[in-house]
Amino acid sequence: MTEYSRLKTSHSAAIRATLDYPVIDTDVHTNDFTPAFEDYIANYGGAKLVDELRKAEASRLNSKSNGKDWYQQTPEERQRNRTIRSPWWARVTRNTLDLATYTLPALLYERQAEQGSDYSVLFPNNVLAPAGASPENRQALQRAVNHYHADIYRKYSDRLTVVAGIPMSNPQEAIEELEFAVKTLGLKVANIPGGVKRPIKAIAEKYPADQFPEIAKYASYIDFYGLDSEYDYDPFWAKAVELGVPITTHYGSQGWTGRSSISNYMNNHIGHFADGSQAFAKALFFGGVTKRFPRLRVGMLEGGADWGAHVYIHLVDRFSKRSLKGLENYNPELTNADELFELFERFGGEITQGHSLSKEELTKTVLGSSFSRHSRQPVGSELNDFGAAGIETIEDIRDRWVNSFFFGSESDDRTIAAAFNDKANPLGVKINAIYSSDVGHWDVPDLTSPLAESWDLVREGVITEADFKAYVFANPYKFYTEANPDFFKGTAIESKVGNIESQQVDKNLVVA
Repeated sequence: MTEYSRLKTSHSAAIRATLDYPVIDTDVHTNDFTPAFEDYIANYGGAKLVDELRKAEASRLNSKSNGKDWYQQTPEERQRNRTIRSPWWARVTRNTLDLATYTLPALLYERQAEQGSDYSVLFPNNVLAPAGASPENRQALQRAVNHYHADIYRKYSDRLTVVAGIPMSNPQEAIEELEFAVKTLGLKVANIPGGVKRPIKAIAEKYPADQFPEIAKYASYIDFYGLDSEYDYDPFWAKAVELGVPITTHYGSQGWTGRSSISNYMNNHIGHFADGSQAFAKALFFGGVTKRFPRLRVGMLEGGADWGAHVYIHLVDRFSKRSLKGLENYNPELTNADELFELFERFGGEITQGHSLSKEELTKTVLGSSFSRHSRQPVGSELNDFGAAGIETIEDIRDRWVNSFFFGSESDDRTIAAAFNDKANPLGVKINAIYSSDVGHWDVPDLTSPLAESWDLVREGVITEADFKAYVFANPYKFYTEANPDFFKGTAIESKVGNIESQQVDKNLVVA
């Protein structure tokens, strides 16, 4: 089939032809052609790096217990070991053209028009695999992976840009790789894991991982960088702002205790990106990262945008109840012991018969756990959960949540309506939903469908035409250019945005 004939049959291309603004896809997934990829890694750092890559990929994709993966275990073994059901058949296969497209940069570039996109940000499926490598090889492997992707997509940079994978095990390593990716490779977007699993020290000291691997496997927590971290990640956020790099993540929660089925992948998959990204974003908010770095822009992909509205609403609601002013409603010391005693005398009846308590004893009894649960009452900064975030008004919440975060929403996700519901969202705001086709993953069986599916949301009244424009153009453009005003310089977007701006000036002149 020729390129022209494919264009004529693409519903998304037809939609794009009606728009007077470009379409920016913030989330396209690509596959690596393994022989070329591994040859490059070997030339970069030797056969040991290839072995390290294979081990890292295996540990990321498989769920094993006692050396046996899910399919090798009996149902009884899965139950006993709580071996979670991992993904399977995760790539488009029946659509052979698309399968090749995600692997061949030249073909993907040729088919941009079919997709209805003017510019796409690419996330190779292996880009963060090095995060699972051994500490001594992790940094070299990540650098090799980033270098490979930068090389094979460089000639297509007017319409495609590939992300740099950044390991986050410690801030110094992250800074070094970010600087290398930007200054040496010319990459413009960072993709980080939304959290790093670390051992619980008190348990690890008693049960060393090399002697008790099964205990180490579960005796861990996730460090989300912004709140209660073992490291100070502020130098990394500062470097991202300095270099003008928007931060992205596809952080999920499959495998988290409490939300993992040992038999059902769909049970594990639904909501897991939202859950993982929510934990990451709340840590940055409550840890004060978005306060200290108001120019930091963070995009959380594949989880939808409705949870961004959901958390924003709850932040505002809870602040009204749990701010320092609101907490006065719950301060045990403000209970009027005399009034309480009098009310119990008048209305206690059979409830209090036979129980003679002093005013102080009665107050402690009625307050119960609010008074006696802890060895002492919280004091000072311990009282203010919103303190590190610097929240004094709900406008502060808006500025440090809505302005800082962008939420990747897939094309057929009807829950996007919550993001644009300015009647429900406090202060009448709309959440920054950004178009994330997720092309290259199993939920997109046809590359030419996503934009048209998003337009269906307009036809069905889920979102307005203005919301659609914000979703596929204005919000993605804002995400990248608020981090780096020159992000689209020299790209296909630059001239199209220039035309839009000049048309707007002309309209204003006519009106004047």
